[in-house]
Amino acid sequence: QVHLVESGGGSVQAGGSLRLSCTLSGLTFDDYCMGWFRQAPGKERERVSCISWRGSTTYYADSVKGRFTISRDNAKNTLYLQMNSLRPEDTATYYCAAGRPAFLTGGDSCFTAMRYWGEGTLVTISS
Repeated sequence: QVHLVESGGGSVQAGGSLRLSCTLSGLTFDDYCMGWFRQAPGKERERVSCISWRGSTTYYADSVKGRFTISRDNAKNTLYLQMNSLRPEDTATYYCAAGRPAFLTGGDSCFTAMRYWGEGTLVTISS
């Protein structure tokens, strides 16, 4: 059975940092691209970042580019999202996901390939 478990969420003030983690079980971790998504209250889920199987290629939403860094440790079956310079508009539940695109040709191919999802971790940024 596939499980993705996020951790590291919490409440911080604007300008602060958080690091989210996501562990995957039930799949061979380095066979999968991994992604982070978020959903704010009353809004649709949106893409945040995506990373290729071995971490050599990353994609970011414009809203987080330069502030967030995605990474993975395949030896630990763990995905990370380092979030710096946080803003109130980053407040959301953050979800990690796993998928296998047939061809990794760009951000869309990474994000749209996601098939397995975690339960999410809440991030709250106060002004």
